[in-house]
Amino acid sequence: MFSDVQALTANPELATDNCTVERIGLIAGNGRFPLLVLAAARAQGAEVIVAAIKEETFPEIEAHGASAVHWLSLGELGRLIDTFKREGVRRAIMAGQVKHKQIFSSIRPDWRLAKLLLSLRTRNTDALLGAIAKVLADEGITLEDSTHFLRPLLVPAGVLTRRSPSEAEQRDIAYGRKIAQHLAQYDIGQTVVVAEAACVAVEAMEGTDATIERAGKVMALEGKASTLNRHLIVVKVAKPNQDLRFDVPVVGVKTIEVMGEAGATCLALDAGKCLLLDGDAIAVAANQQDISIIAE
Repeated sequence: MFSDVQALTANPELATDNCTVERIGLIAGNGRFPLLVLAAARAQGAEVIVAAIKEETFPEIEAHGASAVHWLSLGELGRLIDTFKREGVRRAIMAGQVKHKQIFSSIRPDWRLAKLLLSLRTRNTDALLGAIAKVLADEGITLEDSTHFLRPLLVPAGVLTRRSPSEAEQRDIAYGRKIAQHLAQYDIGQTVVVAEAACVAVEAMEGTDATIERAGKVMALEGKASTLNRHLIVVKVAKPNQDLRFDVPVVGVKTIEVMGEAGATCLALDAGKCLLLDGDAIAVAANQQDISIIAE
């Protein structure tokens, strides 16, 4: 595994294959995920054309060796298609989060996206991004699995940390998985936080880290009056039919830091379906706080 973008660039042998590929389009949201994809794709010999979302993408993407970086506003679907066609892009990857509130409240769609939005029966993230993928495909641009260049960063099965979950933590994990898997199938959220078989917080539009922070505040408010164990268990799962083209669960060192602050002691993930953005540094950070990480 890798701890940073430079490590990916320096280790091309861990790419999915060693052959040179054609130009790859990268639709970049926020966070480090797009930077990792860019570094890994370049290490594999690809030329990367970045479509950076003005409202989301880190400005530093300009300095990571892309063949070209085009800044587009969220909602400019027509311009995205025109840009990729002009650059000769026939395969693209979508990486990085776009905040739900941006998609459903702040977006200013061009005519192409407006037409697509009006055609949707369900206006959730899966429906919208799936429709965008179809439009791209109709224009000759195939949207690839977002983990295509990052398979070594997918979480392996087993205990990743020095400490295994305790029996009590295992019981909470089993309970949390049932809740998380049920909610995930409705595209509500993929993370739940539990304590002694009681659900403390469920992820909605705010994201994993904010959900954990909220759970910590709930427990802090309960204080001594709470009948629950102060320790929290975080369970993050993939959707039943997770479409890795545009929606892959991710965890980074920041998540571990937030867990420590909230009083969470264990993190459970779906093996092979969640990206560890900071590689081995995640286990190191967890060990320092005696947090157990397990993937099943």
